Amino acid sequence: MSRVGVVLLQLGTPASPSTRDVRRYLREFLSDPSVIDLPAPARWLLVNGVIAPFRAPRSAHAYRAIWTPAGSPLRVHTEALTRELAKALGSGFAVEVGMRYGEPSIARALERLAGAERLVALALYPQHAESSRGTALAAARRWQAGRADAPALREVPPFFAAPGFVEAVAAEVRPVLAALRPDHVLMSYHGLPERQVRKADPTGDRCLVRADCCEQPGSTAFCYRAQCIATSRAVADALGLAPERVSTSFQSRLGRARWIGPSTDAALVALAGRGVRRLAVLCPSFVADCLETLEEIGIRARERWAELSGEAFGLVPCVNASAPFVAFCAEQVRAASGGSRPAASA
Repeated sequence: MSRVGVVLLQLGTPASPSTRDVRRYLREFLSDPSVIDLPAPARWLLVNGVIAPFRAPRSAHAYRAIWTPAGSPLRVHTEALTRELAKALGSGFAVEVGMRYGEPSIARALERLAGAERLVALALYPQHAESSRGTALAAARRWQAGRADAPALREVPPFFAAPGFVEAVAAEVRPVLAALRPDHVLMSYHGLPERQVRKADPTGDRCLVRADCCEQPGSTAFCYRAQCIATSRAVADALGLAPERVSTSFQSRLGRARWIGPSTDAALVALAGRGVRRLAVLCPSFVADCLETLEEIGIRARERWAELSGEAFGLVPCVNASAPFVAFCAEQVRAASGGSRPAASA
């Protein structure tokens, strides 16, 4: 058995784009209290009485628009990353992927690695939020706690502004900039309800209190929104983009609660109003292209941009299994497996 087992933690995907499979996936995903942080009875009623019955057909239609002959893009790209990372790490390492929702589950992936001397968990979320990276790592910790003979578990820290990740993102952006010659670059991140962001603030009196709260020293230590803004700043610097040519926004809202902003929908309207006509969009909170990047941005946001009289729209691919991202992941895993702390973001 390999000396080091590596588990890549990813969100998950429906087994197929059928309404039945999408409904099953949504129920598992949205029943997680880390995702919808309401009291259990209210969450059950919301998920099973409203979201799963009514949202599943629309979501299934969206999945069908991006599904490939090989399956879900998220799963295809994550499995490719798994293979390439195993090659990069070489002998002594075994790499498995575990999905927080759906299959293969995190528990199943860890069972396959149970004979290793130690484990490294690499959550494929650059920025930390309890509803994404946090719940995936919690699932890995629960598996370890339930086995007396479980190997030691080491975790790669958030890498939202780590140089290797930033360069991997920038490498995907450069060809789009050269071909599209955009007026503006929009970095769209998955959104969160404001209450979840505030809950992560240990002081309780600074998060979302002032307009520049995410710019304050130390804010990236706990704040998802601050980490997203730090990613945007680092990528813009790597690309040599002036601040006025870059914006940050947040997508994928759900429900009536207040979510962090500005929203990507509102950003498109504002940019068009400023006279921007050629727009490039990237989604640096996702490392694998998926429903949120390919359908929500690549199809719906593109259509909206055309309605707003936009002349050109370019979607930058996620880092997926690109050579720079594979090299970065290998570096992080080796550092974690050797006992030294991987290079976290500043």
